[in-house]
Amino acid sequence: MAEPRPAASSRRWWNDERARGILYQLLLLLGVAGLGWFLVGNTLRNLEQRHIATGLGFLDREAAFGISEHVIAYSPTDSYLRALVVGLLNTLEISVLGIVLATLLGVVMGIARLSSNWLLARLATVYVETTRNIPLLLQLFFWYQLITEGLPVPRQAFDIFGVVFLSNRGLKVPAPLWDGPMLAVTLAFAVAVPASIVLTGWAGRRQEATGRRFPTGRVGAGLIIGLPLLAFLGGGAHLRIDLPHLTGFNFSGGATLSPEFAALLVGLVVYTGAFVAEIVRGGILAVPHGQTEAALSLGLSRLQVLRLVLLPQSLRVITPPLTSQYLNLTKNSTLAVAIGYPDLVSVANTAINQTGQAVEGVSIIMVVYLTISLALSSFMNWYNRQVALKGGAG
Repeated sequence: MAEPRPAASSRRWWNDERARGILYQLLLLLGVAGLGWFLVGNTLRNLEQRHIATGLGFLDREAAFGISEHVIAYSPTDSYLRALVVGLLNTLEISVLGIVLATLLGVVMGIARLSSNWLLARLATVYVETTRNIPLLLQLFFWYQLITEGLPVPRQAFDIFGVVFLSNRGLKVPAPLWDGPMLAVTLAFAVAVPASIVLTGWAGRRQEATGRRFPTGRVGAGLIIGLPLLAFLGGGAHLRIDLPHLTGFNFSGGATLSPEFAALLVGLVVYTGAFVAEIVRGGILAVPHGQTEAALSLGLSRLQVLRLVLLPQSLRVITPPLTSQYLNLTKNSTLAVAIGYPDLVSVANTAINQTGQAVEGVSIIMVVYLTISLALSSFMNWYNRQVALKGGAG
């Protein structure tokens, strides 16, 4: 006689791994939401008991403090919101320049470590091992003191062709001034850069499909230089040069590269460049040596092998860890407050000290850096997909 089927049990779903996974995730989500609710409620109650204003209304009030460096026009009569925008632009400026220069320095030093020249390889090794093992904050202090204490005063500044002056007040260079459509030139540059990136991806796919190379470098440079130049010429091309000159105890006119900006930029580039160098070296070593031997047997020079064979293939290994270094450089720029460079954190700290709204100020900093990091990660992930090996149809 057949055995009776077991009765349906209310615990049967518990044996389903997928159902348990959903339950655990819901419980975790509820726990996080409950903890967040408790923390926010407790914070608001404490602020109310201490009669501390809350909300973002302070952003419309007059800031009443100056900012030594600003990409856009700013005065103490402007609002806290504009002050924070100035700090954000300063952060973006130092981050973008730092990423570009650190990449260039890291690629050069990474290749130098693999050089057959004993002296060059050892010098690159000393740079990498020394720089990576000294805290960045100490390096920033070193570069700042070297610039401010090691350079002469403005009256004894180093004179380069009578138009460039280097002193402990910074580097003074001629500045172009024009009355043309600055917005049009900026937009043209903003269009040219992504267009050149898209062109590079298309050229790579074209070369893989047909074997024919496209002059990406020349065309990309033409786009990045040519489009803004056309916009500038189309706007009338009213250009004049503002030359720096000594007035009293300091220089006036021209553009200034301040000691704070220079020290921060050099510190970030030198420090991050050492890590990028190791990433580049590891990426090149990951390419099978047979690739190099095959390329040399075809008559390619060492430079051509590096440029056409090793670096393109190593990008698939280099890009993921390189993304982390770019994110680290951006976040390390917050150390600017230690040497007086007015980045977002420095400006926000001043606003917090004046308004007492620390929760809002810190929240703004966190949201901004989270947004920058996610945007940079998304771009690098997209680039990584472009250089990744594509599997053929099975």
